[in-house]
Amino acid sequence: MVGEKKGEGRKKIVAVLPKGGPAAKNPKYLNCVENGLGLREWLESLGHIYITTADKEPPNSELDRNLLDTNIVITTPFHPAYITEERIMKAPKLELILTAGVGSDHIDLHAAAKKGITVAEVTGSNVESVAEDEIMRMLILVRNFLPGYLQIINNEWDVPAVAVKAYDIKGKTVGTVGGGRIAYEVMKRLKPWDVKRLYYDRHQKADRFDKMGVQWEKDLNSFLPECDVVTINVPLTDSTRGLINKETIGKMKRGAYLVNNARGAIVDQDAIIDALKSGQLGGYAGDVWPQQPAPSNHPWRHMPNHALTPHVSGTTLDAQVRYAAGVREMLEDWFQHKPFPEDYYIVREGELAPQYH
Repeated sequence: MVGEKKGEGRKKIVAVLPKGGPAAKNPKYLNCVENGLGLREWLESLGHIYITTADKEPPNSELDRNLLDTNIVITTPFHPAYITEERIMKAPKLELILTAGVGSDHIDLHAAAKKGITVAEVTGSNVESVAEDEIMRMLILVRNFLPGYLQIINNEWDVPAVAVKAYDIKGKTVGTVGGGRIAYEVMKRLKPWDVKRLYYDRHQKADRFDKMGVQWEKDLNSFLPECDVVTINVPLTDSTRGLINKETIGKMKRGAYLVNNARGAIVDQDAIIDALKSGQLGGYAGDVWPQQPAPSNHPWRHMPNHALTPHVSGTTLDAQVRYAAGVREMLEDWFQHKPFPEDYYIVREGELAPQYH
């Protein structure tokens, strides 16, 4: 395999992670510079060089300064180091890029494939975490939770002002754009709630959804008008970038809710703002942004009827254990020239995984 035949012996590994600060005092908080995914002692005992850094902005970051002789880069969707073609060209020894988590769109996959670099992620590691978070955000929007919370911290008490826009989710129609693992877990969790469940997948019907009573719709234009709540569960690719835009939002029910824990660039930033201001969208919730970290002046921070957070849904302490273990598993395999689990590969032998075509 193209990357798996490169280099023997000692490796230089750079992991780009956020600074944990006080959170790093909790040994269970693995996703930080200080705790380094729990890999340092093991890697250094094998004689490898292991550098953890939060400094990732080009051109003179610690990441950039180390690229010349780095063999393996580990990054994460929650503090993404954008591995551009320019960076790949400056890294002659780079053979492997691992995502600690799910979602490798912060990497120029075409450039990695062209150079023979293997790219992999810990597929499925935070599926349950993200699915649970999506259910929470649906309820926050439908029940109009945030205005009530803000009343309390602002020493107010006005029940009608909250209840006038609060609904039950029972009897509503909830649809997922995308039919992958996370979408399945979301629909499974909604099964006892007496909601109509739909999924949009333009490629094919999924038997597992059919068996669960989730209806398939292959046409986005007929799917969107049916839904009271739409949740986005597709990867960011050339075909999904800007998929939810002014036109597609206009096909939704007026006042419908949109949940996006997938990737910020799947939606049109300005279209979301306009739809919330006009009332075409009743609310928007999620934890992914067009740029991460989002700048302090990002307009999404102050738009009406939103329930946005930093990119946290897939990095619970439980998920961190799973994706840290997955990174170690792949490193062990790499050092021993063994293949990864098949569905971990994003770029392999110069070819992209089907979902990124």
